[in-house]
Amino acid sequence: MEDPMYSLQDVIRCDLCETPVPPKHCDICHIHLCEACVGEHLSDESKDHYIVPFKLRGFIPECTKHSTEVCTQLCTTCNIPVCPLCVASSEHEQHKKEDILTLFETKRKLMQTDLQDLEKSIYPKYQEVATNIPVQRADVNKHSQKLTTALDKQGEALHTEIDTIIQGMKSEIDDMDAKHIAAIDQQEDAINHTIPEITQTILDLKRLLERLQDKLDTSDVCLVSEYTSRTEEFRSLPAQFQVTLPTFTPQEINREQIHQQIGSLSELAITFLLDEPRILIDTCIQTECRYLSSVSCLSDSELWTCGYNDNILRLYNLQGELLRSVKTKSRIIPYDIAVTRSGDLVYAYYSDSSINLVSGTQIQKLITLRGWTPRGLCSTASGDLLVSMNSDGYKQTKVVRYSGSTEIQSIQWDDQGKPLYSSGRSNYIKYLSENRNLDICVADYDAYAVVVVSAAGKLRFRYTGLPSTPGESFRPFGITTDSRANILTSDCNNHRIHIIDQDGGFLRFIHNCGLQDPWGLCVDSRDNLFVAEYRGKVKKLQYYK
Repeated sequence: MEDPMYSLQDVIRCDLCETPVPPKHCDICHIHLCEACVGEHLSDESKDHYIVPFKLRGFIPECTKHSTEVCTQLCTTCNIPVCPLCVASSEHEQHKKEDILTLFETKRKLMQTDLQDLEKSIYPKYQEVATNIPVQRADVNKHSQKLTTALDKQGEALHTEIDTIIQGMKSEIDDMDAKHIAAIDQQEDAINHTIPEITQTILDLKRLLERLQDKLDTSDVCLVSEYTSRTEEFRSLPAQFQVTLPTFTPQEINREQIHQQIGSLSELAITFLLDEPRILIDTCIQTECRYLSSVSCLSDSELWTCGYNDNILRLYNLQGELLRSVKTKSRIIPYDIAVTRSGDLVYAYYSDSSINLVSGTQIQKLITLRGWTPRGLCSTASGDLLVSMNSDGYKQTKVVRYSGSTEIQSIQWDDQGKPLYSSGRSNYIKYLSENRNLDICVADYDAYAVVVVSAAGKLRFRYTGLPSTPGESFRPFGITTDSRANILTSDCNNHRIHIIDQDGGFLRFIHNCGLQDPWGLCVDSRDNLFVAEYRGKVKKLQYYK
């Protein structure tokens, strides 16, 4: 509704001088005043006055205890408006009081600030989280399916192994049966061969004895003389054998051993991200590098750094003290650094396409590339070295795994034969990190994406930021992973860090905590995050409770 003060048909004027649209009002005398007439009105000391902005006319309440007075103050102890007589009374003598208009203006500004904060910051965060909850719920089921499938597969493998063993033992029984039957058959053949001979011998003896009962002749004498006894021959039966029959002795089923054979299922660990990640003020290292690009943890208390303005690698403690500096063999700046499992430092050097190892006070050339330039480095859990590299002319990009100085894997193409990583004449390093699940994560600045492949080099997903997020386009710079297999990547252009899970699901931003141009990243053994800001500072952040 239009304020009558500004109506063309009924312009409100100063009650003293007729000046139109007066900005003030005396809430005790109930008259409108222009700025020039305020002093004149207050000069009348025969009565009290209380000047308020015109729009707040009538805002000052009348006192419920003193009908002729208005309440110009608020007793904050009692939370009630009070007039000057109330203020002077013993009831409110020791209480804290504030001017109503001042309090009103303070609260109005607070409400405006709160409204803006709620609308532009807090509510969108809740919306983001609410949007992500169905995804998290679906991920729970998806992960459970993976575990169930893995268990089924292990169960099938164990069943197959048991079936194979049982079938082998059954085959052994069949073989033993065959040997036993063969021995019986051999005995049977010998018996069957000898029985007719014994039968014939019996017949021959009976005939001969019958003839001997009659009158003997010369031929009978010859027959008797020729007779040879075979009794002893037949007395020994064909070769006998003894059989020790096989037995089966079942082992007592040991559930613990079976469980060990199946494997173990780790416990569910729920760790909450901090609502507001915070910079730990006790660790803010101002390095001597003007353009800082890389940071790598030697330990939880020592950090290697390098940058774009000189060829010096520097080791700092968390108090910001320079512990050691290593100057590379030429003035060319190193591209990236990584700390190996043994605690040595490696750095990529593009002037001679080499990767160098700093061990103690010695620098030795570990790998020399031909036709390719090393860019990003990562030391893996197994002790291998992952290197992102560009071909001469920047036409191709790949990630290569080395064991010592031997190339054992090259990752460049997807299943359709298309490049996994962007190429082109860009000075931005493709930083990379190995995740806890052995995925290889690359911050591909020119592709506007984090590219994640499995240990075998198969594309798992590409994370391209949140489409609805205001600000400059998402272009990842540094990258690292933590003990929970979450991926953290620096979004330097938007002064924030993205945290995503191992399957590419967005978890949260780290921002609004004083980060400026975050670039290189690393985490220590306790999941504290170290951020190398491009202008030379290293900051330590806590983002888990």
